[in-house]
Amino acid sequence: MFKGHPKGLIPAALANMGERFGFYTMMAILVLFLQAKFGLSGTHAGIIYGTFYFSIYILALAGGIIADRLKNYKGTILAGLILMASGYLILAIPTPTPVSSVPVFLTITIIGLFVIAFGNGLFKGNLQALVGQMYDNEQYGKLRDSGFSLFYAFINVGAIFAPFTAVGIRSWWLQKNHFVYDASLPEQCHTFLNGSMSPNLVTNFQAYADKAAGMPVSDLSVFAKEYLNVFNTGFHYAFGIAIIAMAISFVIYVMNKKNFPNPKGVKKSGSTGTTEEIRMEAAEVKQRLYALFAVFAVVIFFWFSFHQNGLTLTFFARDYTVLKIGSWSFSAEIFQSMNPFFVVFLTPVIVGLFGWLRSKNMEPSTPKKIAIGMGITALGFIVMVFGSFGLPLFESISSASGGAPLEDAQRVTPFLLLGTYFILTVAELFISPMGISFVSKVAPPHLQGLMQGGWLGATALGNGLLFIGAVLYENIPIWMTWSIFVVATIISMSTILFMMKWLERVAK
Repeated sequence: MFKGHPKGLIPAALANMGERFGFYTMMAILVLFLQAKFGLSGTHAGIIYGTFYFSIYILALAGGIIADRLKNYKGTILAGLILMASGYLILAIPTPTPVSSVPVFLTITIIGLFVIAFGNGLFKGNLQALVGQMYDNEQYGKLRDSGFSLFYAFINVGAIFAPFTAVGIRSWWLQKNHFVYDASLPEQCHTFLNGSMSPNLVTNFQAYADKAAGMPVSDLSVFAKEYLNVFNTGFHYAFGIAIIAMAISFVIYVMNKKNFPNPKGVKKSGSTGTTEEIRMEAAEVKQRLYALFAVFAVVIFFWFSFHQNGLTLTFFARDYTVLKIGSWSFSAEIFQSMNPFFVVFLTPVIVGLFGWLRSKNMEPSTPKKIAIGMGITALGFIVMVFGSFGLPLFESISSASGGAPLEDAQRVTPFLLLGTYFILTVAELFISPMGISFVSKVAPPHLQGLMQGGWLGATALGNGLLFIGAVLYENIPIWMTWSIFVVATIISMSTILFMMKWLERVAK
C-alpha cells in the first residue's frame, strides 16, 4: 500500500496517529464532560465546544505563519506537541464535583483547552506541509492524492481506539466506586441539586439512582454529589491518557526527524544537491491564492455539518438512540469511534477505486472529488432526517425542562447513526484528504505552511458555527435540525461545480 511513496510518510503518519489518539480521547467526551462537570445546557456546552474547535483550526493559521517566518517547521511542530501535553495535564488534574465555583473551574478548563488549541495550531498544519513537500518531488508527484489518503487513514487508527479508552477509564472508575453508568444521570443529578426538578420527576430520579447504586438510595442529595464526583473524576483520568499519547508522538517524531523535508520554498537543482528558490510570476501566485480562498470558503459549510459528530450527533446518541445491540450495552461516546474506524476500513477501497480510475484515465480531478463529497454529505443527513421523523422535541425529554428520558422502546435503532457515520465518512474521504492535497499542490511554495493553515482556518470558521446545531437541537424538531445541514452541503456542492473548470485549470 505504501509502495512508491516517500519514506517519511509512515513516521509522519505515526507521529500524527499518536497526537490524534490523544485528541480524540478528549473530543469523544468533551461536550458530555462540560455538561456533567458544570451542569451546562447543550447550547452553552456547544458554544464552548464550537469555540474550542474553531480555535484549534484558526490557530493552525497562526502556526503556519510562525513556521513560515521562523523557517523552522520541525521545531514548531515539537513545540506544539509539548504545549498540547501541558493543556491535557490541566484537564487531567481531578477537581471535586459539584464544583465550588463554576466560573473559576470553568475558566481553568477553558485555559487548558486554549493551550491544547494553540499547541495543535503549531503542530497540525505544519506537519501536513511537511508531507506535502515530500510529494513536490517529481518521483512522487502523481501519488500525492493517494499519499494524503493513506496519511489520513493511518492517523485515524489511533482515533478508533480513543473513544473506547475514554469510556473504559470512566466506566472503570464508576465500577471501582460501585456505580453503574447511566448517560442521563448527570443532568438529573444537577437538576435535583439546584432545586429545579419538578416533584413528579423525583420518583423517576429515585428509580434511576437506585439502579445506578445497585441498592436503594436513602439520600438523593448525597447520591447526586457522589455520582457526579465519581463520573467526572473518571473523565479527568481519561484526559490524562492523552498526555501519554503526546509523549509517544514526540518520541516517534524526534527519532525520524531526519527523514522529513524542510518546506522553505526550495528544491533540488541538478545532481549536485544545491538548492534554488522556486519563483512564480505574481499573476500566477494571485490566481493560485484566489482558487485556494474559493475552496476555503466552500468547505466552511462542510465542516459546519460534518463536525456535528461530536456535538448534536452525540446528543442524539445519548437522548434518542437505543444504546444496545443484542445483549451488548454501550455508551453514547462509542459512536465517536465509528468515523475513524470507517476511515481506516474505507481508505484502501477509495484509494483502490481512484487508482483503478487513474489507470483508465478516468480519475476525477481533486476539485471534482470534493464536490462529490459534498453531495454524499447531504445524503448522510437526509438519512438522519427520515430516521428522526416523529421523535419528540428535546425539551420534552430533558429533566431540566421538566421532561423525562425516553425509554428504549421510544428510541431509534443504533443502526441509524451507524449508517449515517458510514456515509459521512465516505464523504470525508472525498473531501478532507483531497482538500489537503489540493492545498499542497496549488499553494505557492513560499506559502506552504500559511496555506495549510488557511485550509485549517476555513475548517475553524465552520467549527465556529457548530453551536448553531446545538441551539437548533434544543429548540426545533430534530428532523428539521438535520435538514439545515442538508441545505448547507447542497449549496457547497453546487458552488464547487460552478467553479469546477477554473479550479481544475489552476490545479494543473
